[in-house]
Amino acid sequence: MMKRVAVLKGGVSREREVSLRSGAAVAAALRKRGHEVREVDLGPAMAEQLLPLQGSVDAAFLALHGRLGEDGTVQGLLELLAIPYTGSGVLASALAIDKRMSKRVFRAHGIPVADDVTITAAEIAASGLQRAAEGIAVDLGFPCIVKPNCEGSTLGTFRVRNTEELEEALRGALAYDRLLLVERFIEGREMTVGLLGDEPIVLPVLEVVASKGFYDYECKYTRGMTEYLVPAPIPESLSRELQRLAVQAHNALGCEGVSRVDFMLDERGGAFCLEVNTIPGMTELSLVPKAAAAMGYSFEDVAEIILSTARLKVDRTGCGGGPGQEEGNEPGA
Repeated sequence: MMKRVAVLKGGVSREREVSLRSGAAVAAALRKRGHEVREVDLGPAMAEQLLPLQGSVDAAFLALHGRLGEDGTVQGLLELLAIPYTGSGVLASALAIDKRMSKRVFRAHGIPVADDVTITAAEIAASGLQRAAEGIAVDLGFPCIVKPNCEGSTLGTFRVRNTEELEEALRGALAYDRLLLVERFIEGREMTVGLLGDEPIVLPVLEVVASKGFYDYECKYTRGMTEYLVPAPIPESLSRELQRLAVQAHNALGCEGVSRVDFMLDERGGAFCLEVNTIPGMTELSLVPKAAAAMGYSFEDVAEIILSTARLKVDRTGCGGGPGQEEGNEPGA
């Protein structure tokens, strides 16, 4: 059935350019499926831009990445305007983008994660960069990885091998966030699992092999710099375990519609959950469409499945919960 769809793209985060590419690709796919599509390039005046959509579209397809787009803020506006939208609701979106909070949820659900410490800009200013780095080195050792707490696409992320590099990484990451997460670096292989739809459909495990040995922003969005292996060349039992953990992480945060769960496998084959992306990329290099293609789904199929899940997450009579927030949604539960 044809729908009037507003594809929300752009935004004001550092991932704006990627979001524009995702939005353009989604809009083209939905038009091929016969939907009436309006592309909305969101800027600083988001509320004013969204207001005219009230009553004039059947759904908003979110192709936004990063802050003020993927973090629950736009989702909240759409709830207030009663515009059904794709993806996760306010709480799940906010939890997933906050690395510290999502890891707390994962630990509470028995999902393995890397050891970490967090440090704020105020704590670094009080102790000084050198002392802060020395304290982290004692807690975690090397190598470790420094990440802004609420940033995507590995922006502001640094892999470090000694205290001097750690000082520089802390300084660099503070340009992106005032709260930093420092994790023990897991030497191994990077895997990702996509989930689509309300059930959800669990996609094959995909392995990311970056030419630089580190899947950074350049490798993610530069053609030819990364090899994608799907299905990943790992034992079937390990593939099933990663898929199980992906569903568990998706459900633990209350995600729905679509997500991508990233993992590292250490040298002994142990799996560690890195994060859940609630609005994964939809560009020509993006991982969810690649994994879906291995199951026979076209890019247009993926866009259609995500659109079919668009809804309001609050039922107007109380606090509503989506399919991903119900108990017993994991395989074997």
